[in-house]
Amino acid sequence: MAYRIAINGFGRIGRTVLRAMQQRGDTEALEIMAINEPADAESIALLTRYDSNHGTLAEDVSLMSDGMRVGIQPVKLLPGVNPADAPWSELRIDMVMECSGQPGTRALAEEHLHAGAGRVLYSQPASADVDMTIIPGFNHCKLRSGDRILSAGSCTSNCIIPVLDTLGTAFGIRRGTVTTIHSAMNDQPVSDTLSGNRLRLNRAALNAVTPVNTALDRGIARLMPDLDGRFECLHLRVPTTMVSTLDLTLEVSSQASAADVLECLNSAANGRYRDILGVCADPVSSLDFAHDPRSGIVDLTQLRVIDNQLIKLICWFDNEWGFANRMIDIALQTAGKRTINKHSGRLTVMH
Repeated sequence: MAYRIAINGFGRIGRTVLRAMQQRGDTEALEIMAINEPADAESIALLTRYDSNHGTLAEDVSLMSDGMRVGIQPVKLLPGVNPADAPWSELRIDMVMECSGQPGTRALAEEHLHAGAGRVLYSQPASADVDMTIIPGFNHCKLRSGDRILSAGSCTSNCIIPVLDTLGTAFGIRRGTVTTIHSAMNDQPVSDTLSGNRLRLNRAALNAVTPVNTALDRGIARLMPDLDGRFECLHLRVPTTMVSTLDLTLEVSSQASAADVLECLNSAANGRYRDILGVCADPVSSLDFAHDPRSGIVDLTQLRVIDNQLIKLICWFDNEWGFANRMIDIALQTAGKRTINKHSGRLTVMH
């Protein structure tokens, strides 16, 4: 029986989830049954088919009387109804992927549940009182059957947590800093605007590098409480449209040579974090990681170790495509289509 999904809010992440689900080879058990989005149907269909970052969808997209068809899959379109009024019970929705950008509160998720959804998965860190924040590869094995309000964290937390877990387990972490160098997002204007009161985010996105506030330090502390108060995080928006990077500096507790760090990262990329954390030794640029489904890829050419105690590295990530794939991983796990290897902790696809 199909695992029935509704997407609430069809912005960048909602549309990328649909595209990634169409292109992966292990999602036959998942079906997107409905999209709740106030935009007009013609716009929804057009931006489903054509995407400035990810290209043209291979499947045909056509409108129907009450929705659209993507390939052979009919998808009901709802005109942005309130979650409490959504027909999730009628549609037998197993999971709502909450991608609307509304504040990720427990109260909003409970509206979806009361409307008949089996689970809610936020495409953002959400509030601390969700049942679980899942970072695939790191803590997915702790998911309980009764956990119904979930968060997939953020694209940045999915990128950095596997690196921190890997290096922290091997060498211990005393303290660190990280600067996210992030592609422009749709909360920034094309030209300077007086709309809103976020002074820096009122400036043109593609003209300059813009510092932006970040809550990544709180996300790290939520997932790795032993690092609470030992991390500072900065965030810069840069004038590109896809692929971002994390610039990470760590002071470690035990001696770590460059060779030790390299071996550690290679082992993680080929073991526990395979298909989630990658490494790359080629002289590449950000665009070479466009459409990469992994959460992050450490650039080994930029690895530096100072005095066997200070580690500096950068980690590339496609902030849309990688994160959308992690949401699909979580859906597959809750659908019972992935099992957990007791020895490695890795998710394994059930055929």
